[in-house]
Amino acid sequence: MVNRNLIREFDVSEEDWNVAVGELDQDDTSWLDSKYVDVNEIVEGTIIRVDDEMVLVDVGYKSEGTIPRNEWEDESDQPEVGQVIRVLIEDVEDTQSRLDDRGMIVLSKRKAEKIEKWLKVMETVHEGDVVSGEVTRKIKGGLLVDIGVNVFLPASQVDIRRPHDIGEYIGKTIECMVLKIDEARRNIVVSRRSMIEAQRAERKSELLKDLEKGQLRKGVVKNIADFGAFVDLGGIDGLLHITDMSWGRINHPSEMVKIDDELEVMILHIDYEKEKIALGLKQKSTSPWENVGDKYPVNTTVKGTVVNVMSYGAFVKLEDGIEGLVHISEMSWTKRISHPSELVSIDDVIEVVVLRIDEQKQEVSLGMKQTQDNPWEKVADRYPIGGLVKGKVRNLTNYGAFIEIEEGIDGLLHVSDMSWTRKISHPSEVVEKSEEVECKVLSVDQERRRIALGLKQMDEDPWATDIPNRYQQGQLVNGKVTKITNFGVFVGLEDGLEGLLHISELADHKVENPQDVVNVGDDIEVKILRVDSEERKIGLSRKRVEWAEEDEAAAEAAEAESAGREVSGDLKGGIGSESGPLFKAASAEEESVESSDEQVVEQAEETADSVQSED
Repeated sequence: MVNRNLIREFDVSEEDWNVAVGELDQDDTSWLDSKYVDVNEIVEGTIIRVDDEMVLVDVGYKSEGTIPRNEWEDESDQPEVGQVIRVLIEDVEDTQSRLDDRGMIVLSKRKAEKIEKWLKVMETVHEGDVVSGEVTRKIKGGLLVDIGVNVFLPASQVDIRRPHDIGEYIGKTIECMVLKIDEARRNIVVSRRSMIEAQRAERKSELLKDLEKGQLRKGVVKNIADFGAFVDLGGIDGLLHITDMSWGRINHPSEMVKIDDELEVMILHIDYEKEKIALGLKQKSTSPWENVGDKYPVNTTVKGTVVNVMSYGAFVKLEDGIEGLVHISEMSWTKRISHPSELVSIDDVIEVVVLRIDEQKQEVSLGMKQTQDNPWEKVADRYPIGGLVKGKVRNLTNYGAFIEIEEGIDGLLHVSDMSWTRKISHPSEVVEKSEEVECKVLSVDQERRRIALGLKQMDEDPWATDIPNRYQQGQLVNGKVTKITNFGVFVGLEDGLEGLLHISELADHKVENPQDVVNVGDDIEVKILRVDSEERKIGLSRKRVEWAEEDEAAAEAAEAESAGREVSGDLKGGIGSESGPLFKAASAEEESVESSDEQVVEQAEETADSVQSED
């Protein structure tokens, strides 16, 4: 019967096992049946005749025995008359079935030799012993090894890592460990792998006792992976990680080592419990980061080679093991860079300035733009306040437009500086993106890198002379309702110029809601009550359109009397000495509207920095 446990244990299929054992000729294995060994004898006999087919042997029985001539295969050991040999008597002459056709006993020299070899092996070889023998041939599932008798070496047990072709071992003398002796089938299974593992385990145990952190040891590279190389130190493997191979940058361990290379490595760490060893190559030499500050003082200009380009910057090698980062923000004073590859490529040799060094983190910050003059240091000379500049509208925001006056230098044209008279909600009402415009320089802040531009300042302020000259107190004008609030109505007098028709000046009767009297878009006639150039306001009245001068004076006097004061000639509220006040006390909503334009300028300045940096 086949020993199935044996088959499972050594990773050999039942078919392979049968082939391994069954490939032997029946003549080679029939003697293994115990009934022949128990019944037959091995005796000495004398050769009395040799012919082409048979050898006649006298074994001391009544009749001689015969042995086939082909049992002498070795040409150097041929039968001779008178030679004494040991033979197996397959049967005595009273068992006619075992006699040959001439009535002689059938003998076997070959089987006698095999039986004696097997018995000798059984006496000297035990499970766990290490035996030596020559690999005789390759069979399905493994190899046959002659240790005096043929034993089976499964393919999985040839080596720790299964060879590509186990046939390479044929003709070689190898040592193996006896794993199983199956006396029932007279089979022996051996393992070279188990022997190697046992030897390595013994050497590993001894080696671990001798290893110490910081030691230099020689070893052989046995395997290479993406993350490092495994080095055999003579019984135990250590990992040489890719980061411990060189102080410089390497992309793959194969750039530094090859399989079977002999290396001297340093022991970095030992995990006795897990039997893991960390090795290093670069640690054999001094770290280039020692005294890096002396070699590369801050603010000095050095040359380096670009070794990697990322979205946030470029890494520049200053020497093997020392790389610095040029952040994208440190590449140009003026250019807007979307990706560092717009300026540098791998292997470019560039000049950089050392900005910062962190020896503890082993980081160096470098700058490219610092090798050139900062154009912002001279921007005030090139763009004096009051000077005219031309540029393209690069970007629009809610509070203004950024005008590129040269590459990388923008000026902000705020909505409040676009028109003297119009209330502009968005800069797109005045300018378009990519449009070329001419503006006046209002201010330059070199420290904050800001230039304020004005468009309305290109013309004279109409509130200085033009508007006061064209709109006089008491004048009747036509306008269109542009906006209605709870305190009054805004009336457009011309493009961009509006006057305020207070709710008290809408009608002779008291008005609670201005929309009860007028609607947006209505054309109405109004009287100018006041033109205030300083405040840039025009006061209007609808109810006084039909009033005569005496009516105006009476109204003003009545209001003054009710207010407990005398009518003053300095009052600007109407026509004549008795005209009433132009504006009443503003409501909270009016005050917020009046002050909103001043606040938006301050808010825009705070926002401009972040927008410019994003752009």
